[in-house]
Amino acid sequence: MPARSKIFFYTAAIGVTLFFANACLFRSNKIDFNSQVKPIINRKCITCHGGVRAKGGFSLLFREEAFAKTASGKPAIIAGDPDHSEMIRRLTMKDPEDRMPYKHEPLTNDEIDILREWVRQGAPWGQHWAYIPVATPNLPTVNNPWIRNNIDRYILDKLKEERLEPAGEAPAPDLLRRVSLDLTGLYPSDATSRQYLESKDPRAYETLVDTLLASPHFGEKWTAMWLDLARYADTKGYERDDSRNIWRYRDWLIHAFNSDMPYDSFLTEQLAGDLLPNPDDAEYIATAFHRNTMTNDEGGTDNEEFRTAAVLDRVNTTWEALLGTTFACTQCHSHPYDPFHHEEYYRFMAYFNDTRDEDSEGDYPLLRSFNDKDKIKLDSLTAWFGREAGKTRAASIGKLLRTWQPSVNSLTADRFVNGELNDTKWLAFRQKGVARLRSVDLEGGKDWLIYRWQTLVPGGSWSIHLDSANGPVLGTAQTPKTKDWTIASLDLRKATGVHDLYLTYSNPKLTIPNENGILFDWFCFTEHLPGEGQQGFAANKTLFWSLLTKKVPTTPVMMDNPTGMHRISNIFERGNWLVKGPVVTPGVPASLSAAMPAGAPSNRLGLAMWMTNKQNPLVSRTMVNRVWEQLFGTGIVETLEDLGSQGSPPTHRALLDYLAWQYMNEDGWSLKRLLKEIVMSATYREDSKVTPASLTADPFNRLLSRGARVRLSAEQLRDQDLSICGRLSPTMYGPSVFPYQPKGIWMSPWNGAEWAVNKGDSQYRRALYTYWKRTASYPSMISFDATSREVCTARRIRTNTPLQALVTLNDSAYLDMARHFAHRMDNLRPGDPAAQITEGWRIMLYERISPGRLRPLLNLYEEALGRFRAGPKKAKQLLGEDDPRGDHRRRHDTWRDDPRQAALVVVANAMLNLDEIITKN
Repeated sequence: MPARSKIFFYTAAIGVTLFFANACLFRSNKIDFNSQVKPIINRKCITCHGGVRAKGGFSLLFREEAFAKTASGKPAIIAGDPDHSEMIRRLTMKDPEDRMPYKHEPLTNDEIDILREWVRQGAPWGQHWAYIPVATPNLPTVNNPWIRNNIDRYILDKLKEERLEPAGEAPAPDLLRRVSLDLTGLYPSDATSRQYLESKDPRAYETLVDTLLASPHFGEKWTAMWLDLARYADTKGYERDDSRNIWRYRDWLIHAFNSDMPYDSFLTEQLAGDLLPNPDDAEYIATAFHRNTMTNDEGGTDNEEFRTAAVLDRVNTTWEALLGTTFACTQCHSHPYDPFHHEEYYRFMAYFNDTRDEDSEGDYPLLRSFNDKDKIKLDSLTAWFGREAGKTRAASIGKLLRTWQPSVNSLTADRFVNGELNDTKWLAFRQKGVARLRSVDLEGGKDWLIYRWQTLVPGGSWSIHLDSANGPVLGTAQTPKTKDWTIASLDLRKATGVHDLYLTYSNPKLTIPNENGILFDWFCFTEHLPGEGQQGFAANKTLFWSLLTKKVPTTPVMMDNPTGMHRISNIFERGNWLVKGPVVTPGVPASLSAAMPAGAPSNRLGLAMWMTNKQNPLVSRTMVNRVWEQLFGTGIVETLEDLGSQGSPPTHRALLDYLAWQYMNEDGWSLKRLLKEIVMSATYREDSKVTPASLTADPFNRLLSRGARVRLSAEQLRDQDLSICGRLSPTMYGPSVFPYQPKGIWMSPWNGAEWAVNKGDSQYRRALYTYWKRTASYPSMISFDATSREVCTARRIRTNTPLQALVTLNDSAYLDMARHFAHRMDNLRPGDPAAQITEGWRIMLYERISPGRLRPLLNLYEEALGRFRAGPKKAKQLLGEDDPRGDHRRRHDTWRDDPRQAALVVVANAMLNLDEIITKN
């Protein structure tokens, strides 16, 4: 046989062999829909044949759609018969006008082979791994002295697959700093650090971990993480971005984390604390999680539009923060990649759509926080009414005193004659004004109206009419001049049923055209206080009015409408809130395998029961993944916001499920137990030094062949530097503070408010207490990737920009920290620059500085000293003699303009900017 013929023969033989080997391989191995088929569909097909579009009547989003008849009248997929399946035929056609994907690159041969074999095997439809309930895990059968707990088994098993070895344990100083920053966000006390570093006890590290978990600062650190999810801010957002008094929610989080509140209770109270039996103040405040939505106080806006926007935000936040899934796109259409229907979005929305908040300027409903003395009075009062009228009536009286609810907000008024919504916030009347309150429930003997109002023009009167402006009068009241908002009451003639009520106002003293004579804020239709004529009634009625009208701190909270104020929910056609589709009732997606628990109410409490059900596949995985990201810099699934089919695949899926199972079942939803297991692992304790082998095989350290190196968050950087320089204030809780920032950065054009810098230690409090204005967040934190918190942020994307270096080197706040750090070093080792730097290094990194690191810092000191001696004014400037804060910072009077001290400040500033300090190694 000629040589060329032999070559052709052998080549053909090899090709045939490979073809049959490949065919046999497919026929012997079952095609996995989720890992092999679904990625091809998502990349190449779904944009034309999915939730947004179904060209040719063919959709690959849901199984029932994929096997349904197309526009041709025939199904595109015939299970078991790829040769007669139109989908396979169109994928393999040569004519570009007929071949799919149309006007895109064709599928590769391997991709077509996978789809063909999948159809031949019956086209089995799979469920994405994250939507399957967490099952009892199987541990890898690996053994190695390196292993400390089960986490290490999963990590080592993966490393062995890649022929990698784990790193050894990090030095004790590195571990001390690492675990302290991870668990508390701060450096530990000197006593705690010495105890660990000097101990010979093999359990010394565990003792350190237990100490940190018990620290009150633990709650602060993990609250800082949660605030991004809760889109917490001290302002309402939008154009005016006015202040909002919601810091008690932040304090609730700190208490919850410190007490290790089980995560299922933690979520339940935030989603539905107001619906628990006899909710206390803390359970109400927890619901501020979903009152962090923005409120638009700008005049002329549509309150219903922005109420609806807040409801949609609650839906999207619940899914992104608590379920780790992109659900927002189903507002407009069925999900393009995951099995969620358009209708299911609005069924889920119905859980949140019946709440009392209505984009009001007052941010109603509010929890009114009484001091301890007044709480005793409130308890005594409700107890008295309970004896007179029963627990239910007493509870409603207590609720009214604590929340001013349920009340009708005046901004819902319509049908105006000589009236308006003043600045779209309050009902306002001119002379002979008329307005309507629509569909007011008067059932239950409501014969008393309590209302909030104000007027600067005396001599008027107003009345309430049934069903029309000329209808029967239910009550009339005079309107004397008030100094401010006032609460008053009005006796009503009894009526039954649901009616439109017409309010009329008259005041002959209104002589200026278009002059408003009165403003109304809210109306509460209720019953007279029970027990009239009984001993003690007069005193209790006086106490009732005293508590009702008392000016007390408030917090926006969630609260559902009573039955008579129920709000129906509709599908929004193509996501447009103005185009209402069919009515829907509350419900959850059918694809998540977790049914609504038996007996669960159709409200947010029922929703919380469903979410914290152990059959829910997403809640535990989402939280475990988030905790892992906080410790290692990247989640097991990198896309914290999306565990769905378009998210990043998990690097250690079995480990994620193991931890999620443990979290729910063995740990009892305890965050502290979960954290302890992770930080006690050999994986967490690995040295972060990079070897050539691990860098080549695992450049981004996804397999954790070494310890993680992660740049500190904006909050951690500030807190760490304050801790190092000895100026961190230990004060916890309370209203937000205003640390130093230059004038002109923080502006409120509409009301001229200014950033009022705190004096004394308040400006040195932890970063999570900093006042957070959405439209002008604290600048140095924004530079380090903090968010504006207008919406939920599940994951901060770390950047590395020159602006960040400019902040830590030149920002006045960081320069002030450098002065304090230099002062601290000078106090500890006066007069000796080498000793001062050595002591500063020990404070920062818990180890003695090497000669190779000391020499450059000493050279910097000498160079700076020479410059300051030549230019004393520069030393004076650096030492803060001209600092605009004046007495807002601690002055170092003994320093004056000493060039030596100024040189030490330069060195301190450089030390605080070293890679070892801005990074957790």
